[in-house]
Amino acid sequence: MQSSARRTGVMTDVHRRFLQLLMTHGVLEEQDIQRLQKHCYMVHDRNATVEKLEDFINNINSVLESLYIEVKKGVTEDNGRPIYALVNLATTPVSKMASDFAENELDLFRKALELIVDSESGFASSTNILNLVDQLKGKKMKKKEAEQVLQKFVQNKWLIEKEGEFTLHSRAILEMEQYIRETYPDSVKMCNICHSLLIQGQSCETCGIRMHLPCMAKYFQSSPEPHCPHCNDYWPHEIPEVFNQEKEKEREEAGFSKSSKKSLRSRQQ
Repeated sequence: MQSSARRTGVMTDVHRRFLQLLMTHGVLEEQDIQRLQKHCYMVHDRNATVEKLEDFINNINSVLESLYIEVKKGVTEDNGRPIYALVNLATTPVSKMASDFAENELDLFRKALELIVDSESGFASSTNILNLVDQLKGKKMKKKEAEQVLQKFVQNKWLIEKEGEFTLHSRAILEMEQYIRETYPDSVKMCNICHSLLIQGQSCETCGIRMHLPCMAKYFQSSPEPHCPHCNDYWPHEIPEVFNQEKEKEREEAGFSKSSKKSLRSRQQ
């Protein structure tokens, strides 16, 4: 009976629980997605062999296709970690947020988004965002209230705050790429390697092309002297490391092991 769970286009309680929990989290890194999948099997079908993640998600997407919803995979712009989010393809992402935010709050997000997309760095300062509060649609908002709303965007994984500046969370980039391309065609920046939306990255000082940090890391991985893929001039920026899932897992396990030993020692004292 459970063998039908692995036929393309068939949803079981395992898949349904997986979707519900993914919706709750908004976005998850790949290792967390794998844990979530195993958890769902343990709850609903512990005797079954855990399906390969790619096939498991393809199965879900084949069912969701008619609903214009998709479990979409992407990578973080800063370090290339694989991430997954449930994306609604039928509505613009800002309207998708309408159930969680008031009209003036959504307008604040739009203004923050515009500043972020227009900026060279991919960041907008809180000062510049708050200075636009008087221009918001709907109910008037004080700057103190606007600060709280910005933190709400951070908590809901739409924005990230770093030292008083805001940029888009990986979830927002994953869900809003098409919307941003269509809404800000003159400001949008694209990666020269993967040709996807670029919010943060590095640019060539000669020709101006841009690259995501993870894309650049892979492109220059075997190059002793990095050169721009477009104009061939020397690339003067620092080259980041290529993200390695296995090495990351080893680091985490080593860190967990150390913290566990400390915890054990403290209990023994």
